[in-house]
Amino acid sequence: MDVTSTKIRIRIALLAVASVIVIGVMGFHLLEGWSWLDALYMTVITMTTIGYGETHPLSFEGRIFNMFLIIAAVSSGSFLLATVTQAMIEFELGNYLGKRRMEKEIAKLRDHYIICGAGRVGRTVAREFRNRNVSCLIIEKDPDRAQWAMREGFPTLLGSGATEETLRAAHIELARGLVSAVTSDADNLYIVLTASGMRPDLKIIARASEEEATSKLLRAGASQVVSPYHFIGHRIAQLLLRPNVLDFIDTAFGSQRMDMQIEEVRVGESSTLAGKSLANTDLRQKTGAMILALKHSDGDGRLDFNPSPDIVIHAGDHLIAIGSSEHLRKLEALAGS
Repeated sequence: MDVTSTKIRIRIALLAVASVIVIGVMGFHLLEGWSWLDALYMTVITMTTIGYGETHPLSFEGRIFNMFLIIAAVSSGSFLLATVTQAMIEFELGNYLGKRRMEKEIAKLRDHYIICGAGRVGRTVAREFRNRNVSCLIIEKDPDRAQWAMREGFPTLLGSGATEETLRAAHIELARGLVSAVTSDADNLYIVLTASGMRPDLKIIARASEEEATSKLLRAGASQVVSPYHFIGHRIAQLLLRPNVLDFIDTAFGSQRMDMQIEEVRVGESSTLAGKSLANTDLRQKTGAMILALKHSDGDGRLDFNPSPDIVIHAGDHLIAIGSSEHLRKLEALAGS
């Protein structure tokens, strides 16, 4: 539905009706010499076709004028009625089609992320997912914020992420992870409890406003808890204490970044890297990527930062690497990812 053109048509129709009223009042006042109130009254009963009869006897000129006024009134009134009816039909049809289209998009989701809350944090997460071509769905109970998400093209559910019904509609059984980013710690706690109860294996990242909420969210089932205020305080301190380090990070990974990324790459079962030491793989020479850490796939899931050259890579391990998009693509190819 073209909202702009519909508004223009309604304005034109209202202007036409108003013009007929003004012309009718002026005509009766000038031709018949009636008072402004009598002229307005006669114009209204003529336009509405009520049929109360003439306010005062009409002259020959007045009758001719009244005939044209009736034709103009019926035409403008019919145009206004048709325009409003069409707008209502288009609105209802647009809502229905939009809802059906959204339902189809949600039904197709697989291996996606669920974002509960379309506030500042949730919007930032959603945009980042979109920039990385990662499927996500937004759950928001505020209609205005839900409208923003739908305008941005995100699959959206209007409701609370703390209810099993909404999470089932978001296909939590097929989801890859969940972000609980509403502003209330209590609401985040309920969301985490519900989601972890339905999917104990699901990776859940929760937002916390107060420090004491962190431990509660972790006990409720959150995999990790992030506090925006803690992050901002830490960053302010680092800006004062280590400004050059943050300048490098912002240049490399910020809004005006170089083509640099940090990625985690899983080593596949058939990868040529499996069973070799880091030194024997020559990853730096072959790909250009720098290995920052290695996350082991064994029972303890140990994470080795700045791994030594003699450390052995196994299938299922994750390589944490930094490099350009091209470097990381070469690393993914070698890892069989």
